[in-house]
Amino acid sequence: QLQFVESGGGLVQPGGSLRLSCAASGFTLDYYAIGWFRQAPGKEREGVSCISSSGGTANYADSVKGRFTISRDNAKNTVWLQMNSLKPEDTAVYYCAASLVCVGRPPTSYGMDYWGKGTLVTVSS
Repeated sequence: QLQFVESGGGLVQPGGSLRLSCAASGFTLDYYAIGWFRQAPGKEREGVSCISSSGGTANYADSVKGRFTISRDNAKNTVWLQMNSLKPEDTAVYYCAASLVCVGRPPTSYGMDYWGKGTLVTVSS
């Protein structure tokens, strides 16, 4: 079985922070680049960030650059997305996904074969 489990979503006020986690079950993340994507109500899914398999490189959408940080610990088989200075427009369901490499800056879903079920982030006062 290949499965991602996202967690850490919830309700936060504008300016607040959340840390999302993406844990892999049934396979190792060592060989995969991991991307975070989000989909807001009524909008298309967009790439947020992607990190290389080694963790050596990462890229971000312009809308989140400087506020979000992606990281990984392959020994723990987990990837995180630290989200600071959250804005209402960050409200969305956030998904993690795996591919061989990150494609595009901001990242695209090209080659992303494994997806989690998502975790909801709501930024509202």
